[in-house]
Amino acid sequence: MSITKTQTHTPIKTASPDGTPTHVAVIMDGNGRWAAARGLPRLAGHREGASAVRRTVEAAMHSHVSWLTLYAFSSENWRRPQDEVSDLTGLLRSYLRSEIKELNDLGVRIRIIGERERFDAGIRKGLEDAERATAGNTLLNLNVALSYGARAEILHAARRLAAASQAGQINSAEIDETALAAELFTAGMPDPDLVIRTSGEQRLSNFLLWQSAYAELMFLDVLWPDFNAAHFAAALAAYAGRERRFGARPG
Repeated sequence: MSITKTQTHTPIKTASPDGTPTHVAVIMDGNGRWAAARGLPRLAGHREGASAVRRTVEAAMHSHVSWLTLYAFSSENWRRPQDEVSDLTGLLRSYLRSEIKELNDLGVRIRIIGERERFDAGIRKGLEDAERATAGNTLLNLNVALSYGARAEILHAARRLAAASQAGQINSAEIDETALAAELFTAGMPDPDLVIRTSGEQRLSNFLLWQSAYAELMFLDVLWPDFNAAHFAAALAAYAGRERRFGARPG
């Protein structure tokens, strides 16, 4: 495993006195390559990736991370072959049936960010039920990005502000970063302190572009189905050693 440090321009203390980030976001990449390397169908990689989700949730709770956001299904994933899309949505349906009770028992609050209306009625109901059942939990806030794309999110927010301005509900001169952030899917949530991407790829792939403006980025040479608590701990340790900056000179 290697962690590549991406420089930011900005000094500020880490998110807590011991250096633990408040919010960790993860781009879960490498399921297909994991399966291909073993001569297995892509669905096997996605299924093993679901096990990595469970390990990561437990690792986040053990590390006292308050917010965890997982990039589970991008808006671009709808362009994949229909059989793979069916496999992915079927896996999501199965996950909602099998995992939500355990997450609820652990004290995890689940929220969905993304264009959920693109899923069928059954999945949408499952997502709403999961949010409702876990709404009172406080030990970990788990955001699951489904049918999510950052550009579409920002466009959606801009259109809502434009409509409000046209209706006279807001003066266009008053539209600032705070107003736009309030219209994003992540409204009311802290921005990520740390974004992790697995599989060795080094890009954000349309994930939390607005929210990650000053996040620390880490790219790990491990495929998502192999990701475990040790990888998560190593990423947090590397994060704790960084001097975060938000446009200021080094201290």
